Amino acid sequence: MAPKNNPGREGETRAAAALEEKGMEIIARNFRSRTGEIDIIARDGDIIVFIEVKTWSSFGFEELRIGLNEKKQRRIIETAKYFLSEHREYNEMSIRFDVVFINHHDITHLASAFMERV
Repeated sequence: MAPKNNPGREGETRAAAALEEKGMEIIARNFRSRTGEIDIIARDGDIIVFIEVKTWSSFGFEELRIGLNEKKQRRIIETAKYFLSEHREYNEMSIRFDVVFINHHDITHLASAFMERV
């Protein structure tokens, strides 16, 4: 039996290609720690970018609030901290948290979609 298509993974591949077209360097995909997963980690000049990819048939800001709630944001932030503790070569860089929405035809990249709150 052939494996089913994985829309999430396909969306991440499309997102990575679109980010590379914008000049970003993909550092890692599907980075995991005990606190969570980050879909894509990229370098945008002197900024390290932690990117959540959402593959939906339709999307908008309401969906962002639902799909990237405070709990999900906290898990991404904690995983980003773990990544930086393991990859100290990036510690002097600024960081950013982006979201890429993928639907059938469009790719929407929201830079600085959320921030760490102190």
